[in-house]
Amino acid sequence: MAVAQDDRVTIGRIERPFGVKGEVKVRSLSDVPGRFDHLDAVSVVGPMGRLSDRTVTHVRRAGSGYIMRFAGVMTPEEAGTLRGGLIQVPRRESAAQPSDVFYECDLIGMKVEDEEGHELGLIDAMWELPGHHVFVVRQGTREVLIPAAKKFVTVVDVPRRRMVVRVIEGMVEDRDAL
Repeated sequence: MAVAQDDRVTIGRIERPFGVKGEVKVRSLSDVPGRFDHLDAVSVVGPMGRLSDRTVTHVRRAGSGYIMRFAGVMTPEEAGTLRGGLIQVPRRESAAQPSDVFYECDLIGMKVEDEEGHELGLIDAMWELPGHHVFVVRQGTREVLIPAAKKFVTVVDVPRRRMVVRVIEGMVEDRDAL
């Protein structure tokens, strides 16, 4: 059964081939304990946006990441074609989360504006710093870093793909350009 892209959550990123048997090194993007332990089928979104369903034949922990093998991938060269791919699984309704907790994949690409309605750009990435996360918001060549904290993020509207943030002095370099 095909699952719509919106019904999936990204749990990992394929970093590189591993070994000579077609395995790949995967960096976890999930904070759910045991998320990789019993995977049998996933979707891989390639760097060019191409979606492919894959059968997982083996997963093992390797330091802070995982080593995975997919059916039909037998060589390092074949594994190399998956480099940079995002590993996705169906979103589980049973994996309920608090209303102020969001999946990173739901936030990337979201439009960000200040409380006055001025558009700051789109969320391009999230950085995980030692004390907190930071949203990287880009519009053209301008980049704004917004702490992922309730003090700064006032509204997150996932269905409308919109975030409202409280901007303080110095957060946006060219405030008059807004």
